[in-house]
Amino acid sequence: MKEIHKNLHLALSTAAVLVVGATYGLHPDTFLPLFFDFNVTTTDLNHVFRAMMGSYFALGLYWGYSILFQKHWRGATYSVVFFMGGLAIGRLLSIFVDGIPSVAFTVGTILEILFVIWGCYNLKVYKKD
Repeated sequence: MKEIHKNLHLALSTAAVLVVGATYGLHPDTFLPLFFDFNVTTTDLNHVFRAMMGSYFALGLYWGYSILFQKHWRGATYSVVFFMGGLAIGRLLSIFVDGIPSVAFTVGTILEILFVIWGCYNLKVYKKD
């Protein structure tokens, strides 16, 4: 049971980042206009969003890999904390500068903050592993 609790953070982080990455990059011209107030109409925009998908997939695969190969658990957990923390800080800055975003992005901000807190908690609780 301890392993499930220890790895749940990474498993959910993996799932979240893979879904978001797929949303950004598989069909940016179809999915992104549903979430953002713009259309993806150029090759350059497709390129940018597919590159973002690649970086999200790389992180997600690393986090999933670290569940199977526990010697990477701590490094992967740190990377979740820094990645989600960076996203959350950017979003919080945007809230202060630009105002409150839509509900979906507000929920995203809250989830990113929770992943950071959960990751820090796990790093403290499982420091001997």
